[in-house]
Amino acid sequence: MLNVVKPPRLRKGDLISIVSPASSPTDTSKVDSGVRYFESLGYRVTVGKNARNVAGYLAGTDEERAGDLNEAFKNKNVKAIICSRGGYGSSRILDRLDYGAIRRNPKILVGYSDITALHMAILKKTGLVTFSGPMVAMEFGDKIDPYSETTFFDMVTHDKTPGRLKIQKDSKPVFRGKISAKGRIIGGNLSLITSILGTKYVPDFDGSLLLIEEVSEEPYSIDRMLTQLRLAGILDKVSAFALGQFTNCAPEEPDKPHRTLDQILREDILSMGKPSVSNLAYGHVPVKMTLPIGVMASIDPVKRQFSIDEPAVS
Repeated sequence: MLNVVKPPRLRKGDLISIVSPASSPTDTSKVDSGVRYFESLGYRVTVGKNARNVAGYLAGTDEERAGDLNEAFKNKNVKAIICSRGGYGSSRILDRLDYGAIRRNPKILVGYSDITALHMAILKKTGLVTFSGPMVAMEFGDKIDPYSETTFFDMVTHDKTPGRLKIQKDSKPVFRGKISAKGRIIGGNLSLITSILGTKYVPDFDGSLLLIEEVSEEPYSIDRMLTQLRLAGILDKVSAFALGQFTNCAPEEPDKPHRTLDQILREDILSMGKPSVSNLAYGHVPVKMTLPIGVMASIDPVKRQFSIDEPAVS
């Protein structure tokens, strides 16, 4: 049974570390903007020594990127680690992380997209709850949307059970099913979930609430990845589905024979009859909720609510 560990909540005056475990920020000035943003709110900020490095599509070597993340976890003064961006490269450093140090020094880790690999591996190896949410050189380094800002701080600064999640006013989540279901939230970006299947960094999906979103993948590619999850037995194991946004996932050549994304999701996931919520404000979109990976959550289609059922921080 997974022994879940909650990181201490973020308090004003705490030290935040900014790291780049994957790609380098395309505009490094956004890192500076993100630093000013958090400092203006009363936090202290340190930037990993390799956070601005550029090594092709990576923010420095694997050793440098893993070193920054390991150092941030080992630093007793750091209370939260927020990634600069996703891109590509997190999976390359999974075997270079000091999971013992992470286990001994639980703290908030935030990011989405490629950072999904870190969420999965850290949950598997340490049980630490991490957060799929906004990043420094993306949302925080720009003018962050008020909904995204509020849901982020509500999740990481309060040690109370969040309960029913507030739905962004312009979104129209779709609930399906006749009964409620609960499970630990596991997942994030679909490509990253499938990319580490078969490795020792995949957490147990049994009874979990599967969270997925995607960006810039054609419908057939999403079909292939969902098929991989089905053949691996994961879709049968989970208790419910939470689907975010599938951004820029239309066919590149719509005049040719194709299956739509809606068809694929209905046939591959929603037809299973398990409770689900789709079209969440989550993923590669400016307006997004922050979701804690590893905590108990529930979906009640009858009451039309998606709830976090325990505190995400201590």
